[in-house]
Amino acid sequence: MARMKFYCDAERCIECNACVTACKNEHEVPWGVNRRRVVTIKDGEQGERSLSVACMHCSDAPCATVCPVDCFYTTGDGIVLHDKDICIGCGYCFYACPFGAPQFPEEAAFASRGKMDKCTFCAGGPEADSSSEEYKKYGRNRLSEGKLPLCAEMCATKALLSGDADVISDIYRKRVINRGASAFNWGDSLKIDG
Repeated sequence: MARMKFYCDAERCIECNACVTACKNEHEVPWGVNRRRVVTIKDGEQGERSLSVACMHCSDAPCATVCPVDCFYTTGDGIVLHDKDICIGCGYCFYACPFGAPQFPEEAAFASRGKMDKCTFCAGGPEADSSSEEYKKYGRNRLSEGKLPLCAEMCATKALLSGDADVISDIYRKRVINRGASAFNWGDSLKIDG
């Protein structure tokens, strides 16, 4: 079975935020919550890069490790999801996640912020696939429709990739090889007149 993963190529990301907008619109994510965000490293300096960041659906997810009520679970294809019916909104997952993926859906005092929200890899939740209850809690289940996450599909530069980890790593490997090979071809297009 495929192991689903995200990958963002920092050499291609142009910080357009199409991935962020696509996610918010597709799932009607509440104001103040970003299941996906674009971060800039070395902003304004030489070597500046941008990355689209969300839940990375870790193999050994720290959010699941610290959850006191075990609301996190991993699907057969490696997608880390959480059950909002079990979640108590304690926020431990928020502090454990190195990517800042789980978020409180409301601005309020700590105890009244509600259930956590996070990227679902467009795989919905534990309810019946594509049901109205699933959509209300988790957004659209594109995987059950045979589609990949919309954030990656909307990426104009194909910096954000999603899908089977083996396929994603092959694509990235080819990109790295092509980047390295292009360093040796810099003079091929020059025409020297004698």
